Amino acid sequence: MAEPAEKTTAAPPADGVSEEAPPATATARGFRFLGEDKSVHKALGGGKTADVLMWKDKKMSAAVIGGATVIWVLFEVVEYNFLPLVSHVLIGTLAIVFLWSKATIFIKKSPPDIPEVQISEDLAVNIVQALRTDINQALGLLREIALGHDLMKFLGLMVALWVLSEIGSLCDFLTLVYVAALMLHTVPILYHKYQDKVDDFAGKAHVELRKLYEAFNAKVLSKIPRGPARDKKHE
Repeated sequence: MAEPAEKTTAAPPADGVSEEAPPATATARGFRFLGEDKSVHKALGGGKTADVLMWKDKKMSAAVIGGATVIWVLFEVVEYNFLPLVSHVLIGTLAIVFLWSKATIFIKKSPPDIPEVQISEDLAVNIVQALRTDINQALGLLREIALGHDLMKFLGLMVALWVLSEIGSLCDFLTLVYVAALMLHTVPILYHKYQDKVDDFAGKAHVELRKLYEAFNAKVLSKIPRGPARDKKHE
């Protein structure tokens, strides 16, 4: 009688993780705002701006928040006007540098080294190209919504504009910009920290919204008469 074949067991990998077991992130996570393989940092562009918004460059992030807070306090709390503020800052800066330059003649020290600041052509072109891309995408989205290609985007835009108008009636533009700056520096990092919990809650809300939309579509939208479909043009 032949002996039973010996069972061979594969040696565990060096890192102690089974090759057959899928990674923890590959398990069913359901609905995800940014997609399965997209991080918050990548969604924000993945560059220096994303580093600032995600507090990877803490000094720059703190400087942006501090500067925005100072500007908001000066214009909203102290009620400084823009032109007087700029004029006073320039007067003070130029006076200090001018007196410092003159004082170095008497104390026999080298004058202050003021670097020559110029905007390079590449920087200006990159800024214009980035703005052009964003503006074209926004115009394309508005055109798609206006042509009625996507009802969900249309309803979402209407709700967003209504909410924006309500917020604008409660506060002025500068306060709105300041609140937006604070949210840009807090919401991404908080979402990154609690991403699984937020996605789980958003997934449940998404399912309920889909049910409501399907019911609304079946009872109302599907009963709206439409014109005859046009034949597609053949090349």
